[in-house]
This record gives sequence, C-alpha cells and structure tokens, in this order.
Amino acid sequence: MAKFAWEGTTKEGQFKKGVVDAPNQAEAEARLRAMQIQYTKVKKSMGAIEITLPRLGGVKTKTLVVFTRQLATMIDAGLPLVQCLDILGAQEPDREFQKVVLGIKAQVEQGSTLADALKKYPKVFDTLFVSLVQAGEVGGILDTILNRLAQYTEKSMKLAQKVKGALKYPAFVLIAAGAIMALLLGKVIPAMAGIFKGVGSRELPALTRFVVMLSENFIHYLPLVSLIVVGLVVAFVMFKRSPYGHRMLDLILLKTPVIGTLVQKSAIARFTRTLGTLVSSGVPILDGLDVTARSAGNKVIEDGILYTRAKVAEGKNIAGPLDETKIFPKMVVQMIAVGESTGAMDVMLTKIADFYDDEVDASVDALTSLIEPMMMIVIGGMVGFVLIAMYMPIFSMADNLSGQK
Repeated sequence: MAKFAWEGTTKEGQFKKGVVDAPNQAEAEARLRAMQIQYTKVKKSMGAIEITLPRLGGVKTKTLVVFTRQLATMIDAGLPLVQCLDILGAQEPDREFQKVVLGIKAQVEQGSTLADALKKYPKVFDTLFVSLVQAGEVGGILDTILNRLAQYTEKSMKLAQKVKGALKYPAFVLIAAGAIMALLLGKVIPAMAGIFKGVGSRELPALTRFVVMLSENFIHYLPLVSLIVVGLVVAFVMFKRSPYGHRMLDLILLKTPVIGTLVQKSAIARFTRTLGTLVSSGVPILDGLDVTARSAGNKVIEDGILYTRAKVAEGKNIAGPLDETKIFPKMVVQMIAVGESTGAMDVMLTKIADFYDDEVDASVDALTSLIEPMMMIVIGGMVGFVLIAMYMPIFSMADNLSGQK
C-alpha cells in the first residue's frame, strides 16, 4: 500500500489537499472520486515534507484580464458556463489561480450563480468585479459585462503601472544615496581620518571635524539607530492601519504639493471610470456609489463619495453633494451635472475618465522629469560635501609643503 498526495476541491467548492492510501494511482483517483473530490493533482508521496509558501494577496492583474476576456469570448460563442470554467481551469498556468477557477466551477455545478461563486474569493475578485458580474447575469449580458470589466481592468492596470513607475526611480535613487553615504561614513571617512592622524596633521578644518564626528557617531550609534528606525516603521504601519491614521495619512497625501495633485487626478479617473462602468451596466446608482467608494483607494475620497451617496439616497442629485465635499474640481462636478440633466451619465463619466487618464500621464511625465535632476543634485551635493570636507586637510598640507620650500 502506497501513499498518494492530492490536491483538489470538495463538493462545496473548497480547495483542500491531503494524502490517500492506495495500491496504485488509478485506485487513489477512484477513491478521491468516491469522496466527491475533484482532484487537480495526484502523485505518489515520497515521504518528504512539502512546504508551500502562501501567496500574499490575489492573482496578477494581467492574469485576471486574460481570464475575463477568454471567459467573455467563450460565453459569447455559446459554450455553457461550467464548460468554460473547466477549459479555463485546465489550461491556466498559474497554479494558485487554477485552484480558484476550479473551485468556482465546482460551485456553479452545484447551482450557485457565478457572482455568488466569485464572492468566495474576495482576494481575487473585488466588489466591483462581483457587482458587475451579478448585473450581467441578471440582465443576460454577461459576455458584454465581462468585456467591459477586462477593458476597465486593463486601463486601471496601466494607470497603476504609470504611477508606480514614476515612484520607482526616486525610491531607487534614495536607496542608492543612503548606501553610498553609509559606505562613506562607515569605511572611507574613518580610513582617511586615520591617515590624517598618522601623518601628524595640524588641527583639521571645521568642516572636516564635523564630517569625522558624523562618521564616529554613525558607527557608534548604528545599532541604536537601526532599532529606532525599525520601531518607527512598526509604529507607522500600526498608525496607518488604524481608521484615524489611515484617514490622516490620506489627507496629508492629498495636501502634499505635486504628489497630491497626481493622487487627486488618479482618484478622479478611477472614480469616474468605475461609476461609468457600473451605470452603463445597469447597476443602480446607489449601489454604484457604494462600490465606487470602497474601491476609491483613498479614505478622504471614500468619505466624500459615501457622503454623496447618503445625499442621493435622500433624493438629491450627484453633482451638488460632490461639490460640497470640495474634493472634486468644479469642471468634474459641472460635467457630471450635464450628464445627469441629459440622461447620458455613463458617457459623460467615461469622457471625464479618459481626460483624467491623459492628465495623470502628463503629470507623471512632468514629475519624472522634475525628480531626475533634483535627485542628481541631492546625491551630488551629499557626496561632494563629504569629498570636499575630506580633501581640505590634503590641500592644507600641500600648501604647507609648498610654503616650506
């Protein structure tokens, strides 16, 4: 009797793994079928301990886009939903996402709607995704909704990549600058200070003494400073996770020069595109505002949208409460008001989203072009300051030698 390790989904759609005793693999698979387990992998256990690191978060956005587009194409071609999920699950290269797709398939086979099955995986399918799929199932236009979702996800992914790309360069430069300064303070300056003492140099210039003092304190207090930095990082993370801290940091981010404008434009583009997609898909405006608020990405903007939703529930229009929040520019509010009055809200929201997508692109390019020379100046200034301080005694010794001739 051998042991066979297996992975699969139960009849309830839950992913599980385990070990089954059987004389051969065929018998092991038969026993799993008798247990109503839809297995994805069955292999002979070698007695080794298999360690699988859990994945943090959901799947890659690109993987989700491909899945959504392929599912829309198959449904449009007339294939049954269960068969679509079975095909997509079998060919999915991402093992973690494959488990998700097969789990969804198992639940749909048991009579669950696609939207209800998606709700079981909140880390993969957010509220917006589930709400749109639910609207598509109710309206009988699931393929159209999935295509819209894919387009929306692609645009959101490009926008996020654009913003992240702009922040990667300064972050890399700051890390490089910190590493260079640590090397200078920890290795180069102590070596040069030892040389000056060895040659019996006169009193060092004030600038050189200051840099040497920094170096000595850096080496002496490095463990304490490292401990303080770790403590500050932990305190910052805990503060950010608290409701008050989260809102305060988001407010500071919005008020920060240059960066705040970029965050605001990005949030407006996300808000208008999300709400436009929901409205055009037949989702009620109150539900649309609720979903949009939860996907805003900024607590201050989320509170503003929820305030607007509360006023709309009282019978007011959208434009008035949005203007009261003082978060959205006058132009956005006026265009939404025009969309409400003409009955073309979804079209107007899409136009605003397209406009602000372009604005974000332009702002990111401008920010990148501004950051690059500033970073070069900062790094050059730091390194130059240290080099000048350490070369001043050498220049002084050279002057003394030339004066003695």
